[in-house]
Amino acid sequence: MNPWAVDAGCPRTCAVRPAARVGPLGALPRYAALARELTRCLVLGERLAGDAAPRTQARRVLDALGVRLETPSARPGPLSVPGSDRGTLIVANHISWLDVVALLAVEPVSFVAKKEVGRWPVVGTLARRMGTQFIDREGGRHALPLMVGELAKTLASGRSVLVFPQATTWCSVSAGRFRRAAFQAAVDAGAAVRPVTVAYRVGGRTSTSAAFLGDEGFGGSLRRVVATRGLTVRVTAHAPLYGEDRRTLAAGAWAAVSAGEADVHG
Repeated sequence: MNPWAVDAGCPRTCAVRPAARVGPLGALPRYAALARELTRCLVLGERLAGDAAPRTQARRVLDALGVRLETPSARPGPLSVPGSDRGTLIVANHISWLDVVALLAVEPVSFVAKKEVGRWPVVGTLARRMGTQFIDREGGRHALPLMVGELAKTLASGRSVLVFPQATTWCSVSAGRFRRAAFQAAVDAGAAVRPVTVAYRVGGRTSTSAAFLGDEGFGGSLRRVVATRGLTVRVTAHAPLYGEDRRTLAAGAWAAVSAGEADVHG
C-alpha cells in the first residue's frame, strides 16, 4: 500500500464561476498589481524569509487580487502558540493555492508542500526562499518517516510549520479528511497543534471560485480568482491541542476545523 495514497479530491467542476464578476477592464489592473508584487517578492531575495516581509507581501498580494482578509478579531493573534520553546504544528483545511497566501498574511511560517509546487514558475522560487519543506508522494514507504522526522526536528527547534493534512484540495471546508502522519511529528516534538479553518465567501455566502481542484491548471484558477468580485477569505484559528496520540490529535483538529465552517456565516 502506498503511504502517500490520498483522497482524490473534488473534480474541477466543483469550482463555480462567480455570479458577480470583474470584467476584462477591471481584471487588467489586478494582473498588473499582482505582477508588481511578485516582482517585489523576487527582489527582496532572502529578506523574504524574515519576520515582517512575508506578512506584508502576502497582504499586498491579496490586495492586488482584490481579495479581502477576514479574521474573527480586528487584530488577529499569531497562529503559533506562545510561551513554548517548541514550534506549533499549524493544520488547516485545503481549498486553494490562495490558502497559503492568506495564512502567511496572518503569520509568516514555514510550510510543507508537494514537490510539484517547487517547479512552479515564480511561486516555486518564493516557496524555497521561505524554507518550504517539499514532500515526494511518489517516494515510497521510506519517504514518509523521513518527512515526519524532519518535521519533528523543525518543530523541536522552535519553528512553526503549516501543514495541509488533507494532502489535496477540496471545494469546501468539511470535505476530505485529515491524514495522521504530520500529527506524529507534533507528538515526537512535544509540540502544540493549532487547527485553522480557511473559508471563502462572496456576498456573505460560501464561494468555490477560489478552489484549485482536480487537474485544473494554475492559470485557470488564477483567472477565476481575478475575475471574482467581492471575494473574502476568512482565517479562523482554534484553541491549541496537545496529546501523545496522533489519531486523537487528528480527530480533534478535524472536528475543530469542520466546526469552524459556521464562522464563515458569523
